[in-house]
Amino acid sequence: MQVVSTEARAMYNVGLAGLTYWSPNINIFRDPRWGRGQETPGEDPLLASKYGSSYVKGLQQTDGGDPSRLKVAACCKHYTAYDVDNWKGIERYTFDAVVTQQDLDDTFQPPFKSCVIDGNVASVMCSYNKVNGKPTCADPDLLAGVIRGQWKLNGYIVSDCDSVDVLFKNQHYTKTPEEAAAKVILAGLDLNCGSFLGQHTEAAVKAGLLNESAIDKAVTNNFATLMRLGFFDGDPSKQPYGKLGPKDVCTPEHQELAREAARQGIVLLKNSPGSLPLSPTAIKTLAVIGPNANVTKTMIGNYEGIPCKYTTPLQGLTTSVATNYVPGCTNVACGTAQVDDAKKAAASADATVLVMGIDQSQERESFDRVSLLLPGQQPLLITEVAKAAKGPVILVIMSGGGFDISFAKNDDKITSILWVGYPGEAGGAAIADVIFGYYNPSGRLPMTWYPQSYVDKVPMTNMNMRPDPSNGYPGRTYRFYTGETIYTFGDGLSYSKITHELAKAPRLVSIPLEEDHVCRSSECKSVEAVEQSCKNLAFDIHVRVQNRGKYGGSHTVFLFSSPPSVHNSPQKHLLGFEKVSLTGKSETLVRFKVDVCKDLSVVDELGSRKVALGQHLLHVGSLKHSLTVGI
Repeated sequence: MQVVSTEARAMYNVGLAGLTYWSPNINIFRDPRWGRGQETPGEDPLLASKYGSSYVKGLQQTDGGDPSRLKVAACCKHYTAYDVDNWKGIERYTFDAVVTQQDLDDTFQPPFKSCVIDGNVASVMCSYNKVNGKPTCADPDLLAGVIRGQWKLNGYIVSDCDSVDVLFKNQHYTKTPEEAAAKVILAGLDLNCGSFLGQHTEAAVKAGLLNESAIDKAVTNNFATLMRLGFFDGDPSKQPYGKLGPKDVCTPEHQELAREAARQGIVLLKNSPGSLPLSPTAIKTLAVIGPNANVTKTMIGNYEGIPCKYTTPLQGLTTSVATNYVPGCTNVACGTAQVDDAKKAAASADATVLVMGIDQSQERESFDRVSLLLPGQQPLLITEVAKAAKGPVILVIMSGGGFDISFAKNDDKITSILWVGYPGEAGGAAIADVIFGYYNPSGRLPMTWYPQSYVDKVPMTNMNMRPDPSNGYPGRTYRFYTGETIYTFGDGLSYSKITHELAKAPRLVSIPLEEDHVCRSSECKSVEAVEQSCKNLAFDIHVRVQNRGKYGGSHTVFLFSSPPSVHNSPQKHLLGFEKVSLTGKSETLVRFKVDVCKDLSVVDELGSRKVALGQHLLHVGSLKHSLTVGI
């Protein structure tokens, strides 16, 4: 993100960009059909929280880390419980997200809290939807109460574009536009993306609905952010970032970083023994098939910048070996597959790479999916090519969301599967780097891939995270979902065999409660995570990680916990993760510090954090370790 902000400042200095960036999107990827899931860090609140604060720190960073100065201003969006765009005619502009207090505080709010408190973000954007009957941009509890009050935002609160207009015209939340202007400003909104407040705020003041002091407060929050950006400091060339310019955009180092980011994001989901990596000397010819095999713009997803240059998958693969390219379908919708041409190419090549998946025509802002199957005749093309292929068959899925690709997972002729997301301008080079073994894949899935039966059973509009056995509702995300999966959060293979061994972990942790504490005289299932005695209570977990293979590379160590079954707690949740680099046949020690109050707590039914008493099961890879939390 530091490179992004460097290029952003450089573009600003030559008049081609502004200084405020409404990014990152840190909404939880709660449902696989969501068209904007591609913009997010995934389904886990801890991961989204760490991603959000790190993203903001990288984008806003200043020399010396002076919090009173901003390189550029970030914005965490869309606050809150926003993840339905347009599903079967239900639109974000009128959708009312009915959310329990438990789910709000446990799942939807943590990334925003981290953005503000840990990241010191300059801005938070309220969303289009309503939450429990109130438009988020007009909810004083969510804005003035939580963001400004509890979390102490040092910056401004902005509406999503035209969302004040939307709450008046689409949601009919107020009778007049003046009332709408007054309500949002009094709720804590500082800036309206659009013209609504410019048109109606003066009339709201004249009607006695709003005092000028409330407007002064909003203007102050906006101008304070501009001051932190150096907007009023005179000649930009004399400011700390004034020397940045065209020479700092698309540098060789930045282009290499795009390639490295793409490599790190590629997830190896299946790899039959001896399949990948391909040998660039043993493989003489490669069949490259699929509607995403020779794409450019598809690789950069949505809300994209202008790339320095593109390397398509076909170009990347052709750099290593001779290729025979057959599109297979005219586009990702794949109404009619060119099966015969594709089969001929696969039958005569030493190996076959199928680059399939979707693009913005299938998932995007204002457009949610209704199916988890690959579109049109893509499955037919994949299966027929695999049958005809002479050598290994590598299926590459390019998409933001997951799919039910059980047909490919269970097909022995499909030897490897890679998910590459939307891998950016250098995506084709990164795909080739992984396939030919120049890079050992280390990516992990940030979200669960469900079977098609999931969408038949679960309406996208049901916001409940937790399962409901009474009506067969299976819950959502790896933390609560009780059904079958195709792949799950954290899945991802490597070309090396990695093993984990627990080197240090306690069996018992005691919370020292006061003598007269109620839990000393009666049986308690949990204690408040804000107890004085619980604070500063922590322990270490050490994990020995061994790379038993010949390939060096990165490896992410996940520490999960299954808490006791109280307060409808998650069946498993992430406590921490560390990425380590290991050469072939080497080992390292990974240390986790676990804060009892913070990491072993769960959110109860009323939204309060509690430390569950009893047996917690810690997971690292296939390791399981039992830990008792007592008093």
